[in-house]
Amino acid sequence: MVRAARARYVEGVSTPVIKTDDLSKRFPRVTALDRLTVEVHPGVVGLVGANGAGKSTLIKILLGLAPATSGTGRVLGLDIATQGPEIRERVGYMPEHDCLPPDVSATEFVVHMARMAGLPAAAARERTADTLRHVGLYEERYRPMGGYSTGMKQRVKLAQALVHDPKLVLLDEPTNGLDPAGRDEMLALIRRVHRDFGISVLVTTHLLGELERTCDHLVVIDGGKLLRSSSTASFTEATALLALEVTDHPDDLVPDPGAAVLERLTAAGLSATPDGSHVLLVRLVGDDTYDTIRDTVADLGLGLVRLEQRRHRVAELFTDESKGGPEDAS
Repeated sequence: MVRAARARYVEGVSTPVIKTDDLSKRFPRVTALDRLTVEVHPGVVGLVGANGAGKSTLIKILLGLAPATSGTGRVLGLDIATQGPEIRERVGYMPEHDCLPPDVSATEFVVHMARMAGLPAAAARERTADTLRHVGLYEERYRPMGGYSTGMKQRVKLAQALVHDPKLVLLDEPTNGLDPAGRDEMLALIRRVHRDFGISVLVTTHLLGELERTCDHLVVIDGGKLLRSSSTASFTEATALLALEVTDHPDDLVPDPGAAVLERLTAAGLSATPDGSHVLLVRLVGDDTYDTIRDTVADLGLGLVRLEQRRHRVAELFTDESKGGPEDAS
């Protein structure tokens, strides 16, 4: 599938893999995209938005499968309005919904998709074997896909998106239907796609915590408009709050540990608010804050479970700036 020596991604090169200018898509009663101007650079990029925000519409337009109402766009330097077939030759796409024929094996299906992308028969078979091995399906490759688990089906969909060695892959909800362990494995695969093979990734998911852990950059759209585009680090920078979690008293001498700590910290001049029965958010005003918390917890005979500087989360952007947003189920 891949040739590690083929260095398509060079650190520091800033040519965008996706670029749109005033891109709009209007339907009779709704505007799916509203003058969207954004650049996506090489790396692992998360596309964030509530249902109806325009993510799926944008992907279809980028692949040349649907026309824009106005505006322009380029994918890998190719015009989305006139070079759709060329874009699809160079881009892999993993759809959200189950689209696999149940009576066909993974090998047959991925070989077929490789041939559809223009690979000769021998190359398609060789690339299919490599790709299925990469996604962890090599031992199961000859079984009909109707008997596959959800996780195995998601891996097949990822494999067919990678088999023709694209420069960019668009992954739509790749962790849908997976349990926590399966999600972690899929996210690790996505990181490897870029790290090991230099393939850029644009990934959508409603589980915002996944994007925070996986992506280098996030593009947030809401109501078809660009809400924010910046590095993941800037989204999740540290706040001036400490998250403090304590245990119960071993002899039940403190019936409400959270309330007891809150009372002591307030008396000591710190600003704190409850965030659960045993968790407090404490305003950080200096290094002495840590000492005060430590001494308070020790004096009450409680155990300290967690004391860490709280970080911003992507979900807060929707809570603060839009009406309702994606579920943060991380």
